[in-house]
Amino acid sequence: MPQFDPQKYAYPSRRNVVYGRHAMACTSVPLGAQIGLDVMKAGGNAMDAAVAMAAAMPLLEPTGNGLGSDCFALVWVEKEKKLYGLNASGKAPMALSARLVKEKGFAEMPEAGWLPTMVPGAPAGWAELNRRFGTKSLEELFAPAVSYAREGCPVAVNVEPQWEQDSQRIAKAMKSDPAPHAYWWKTFMKEDGSPYKAGELFRWEEYAQTLEELAATGCESYYRGPIMEKIVAFSRETGGYFSEEDFRSYHPEWVEPITADYKGYTVCEIPPNGHGITVLMALDLLKGLPLSEERDCADTYHKILECIKLAFADTKTYVADPRYMKTRVEDLLSEEYARCRRALIGDRALLPEAGDPSCGGTIYLCTADPFGNMVSFIQSNYTTFGAGVAIPGTGISLQNRGANFSLDENSDNCLAGGKKSYHTIIPGFLMKDGEAVGPFGVMGAFMQPQGHVQVVVNTVDYHMNPQEALDAPRMQWIGGRHIQLEREVPAHIGKKLAEMGHEVEIVNTNISMGRGEIIWRTKNGLLVGGTEPRCDGTVAAW
Repeated sequence: MPQFDPQKYAYPSRRNVVYGRHAMACTSVPLGAQIGLDVMKAGGNAMDAAVAMAAAMPLLEPTGNGLGSDCFALVWVEKEKKLYGLNASGKAPMALSARLVKEKGFAEMPEAGWLPTMVPGAPAGWAELNRRFGTKSLEELFAPAVSYAREGCPVAVNVEPQWEQDSQRIAKAMKSDPAPHAYWWKTFMKEDGSPYKAGELFRWEEYAQTLEELAATGCESYYRGPIMEKIVAFSRETGGYFSEEDFRSYHPEWVEPITADYKGYTVCEIPPNGHGITVLMALDLLKGLPLSEERDCADTYHKILECIKLAFADTKTYVADPRYMKTRVEDLLSEEYARCRRALIGDRALLPEAGDPSCGGTIYLCTADPFGNMVSFIQSNYTTFGAGVAIPGTGISLQNRGANFSLDENSDNCLAGGKKSYHTIIPGFLMKDGEAVGPFGVMGAFMQPQGHVQVVVNTVDYHMNPQEALDAPRMQWIGGRHIQLEREVPAHIGKKLAEMGHEVEIVNTNISMGRGEIIWRTKNGLLVGGTEPRCDGTVAAW
């Protein structure tokens, strides 16, 4: 298991690691973590806790997820010593095509309105996780969220700025096409037209009623009942593309996690259509390079960035709905291909291009229960409030995950009806010698795989405790030779990286929307967790 010093905090933070004996629940809003811990204290398992938290988070953090989101999960079942993968990402309406979008005057997928919306997968994902591994009913698991929706919950500090900023984006979209967005505005803005502020109560009766109906029907109403009918009817009334069959034909999928060995640890991710494979490809490159004993030096930053660049160049080219991928996952993860790509890395910044492998808005939560089970769970709208489309009378706001489609008909990820898009949300899980170490995850779209790589390196190579691993200043490759460094990165590192050919930008805020959460199991069986160092993230421990 990871070796670390719980007293060492080399970077600015408001947190210490938190230990627990029996159970732990972590997420970005304190009430969410409390809900998960309460479920496990009442006898529920880690999967029950994850479902209860996931159902509450659209209320507690609507700027990251909603009843119209997608989700993914990695689920460790202790009695089986097995890790399961759940893909509950949505699919494009059958009526949509790249040609239709281009005929409407778009050169790339928009982020607002009906065009980027897809059949949401999250409610089906909750029901499926509950069906296969749950011990409590959905009525019981959704009850805390229903109660908070009716009584009102205070807006969290970290939610306020996102609420204010994204309302401006949706206001702009309303000017050109008001019909799809008008009800979103009525739902998420106060009567005076201003966004909610931290500490103000947000009540949402429609959300409570919809959760009750979902619980009573095992979420079937969303896909094959009255809720589905409301979504499709509003789509038809306001220029959308959904049909009843788009929903009736939707089902989440259990998938086999993909893995890579990194210096004695097994790093686990969800396979495509998500880009978790980027993490594994970057680590495959990195493990063959000598890293400095000191993390905070230009050589370490340079090598991590170059590995991330090369991995992303490939995954942005080849990753798509697996039914449409021409490139095999096994080829992308092969040792031979890693050696070919690693040979490109020198002491100058690369301008990355895809190789040829045939030659060789989000919330994250994690849980651990007294029975040894663990869940790594992620749920997202994509861009903050998503498409800015809310369905009247339901509490459902729709994601805009279709914005990740390409309109290039030669791309494996080109938009087509019934197709899943390239997906940026990825839950992570770490194992060693066939045993669970624990779940981890970060938020922030294309930063997510880069954050996963940095968390693993911080943990395995530099022996940081979970909190320090999240606190450490981050780097991000943006494109070409352009990189971002957080302001806490020592100035001499940025200067040296510029001399090595990187185009360096120093940012004054967190690079990623959320730093993430971690739960590790220690050698003596205790749980130890870390969370957001500068926001409202909470590790609730028992």
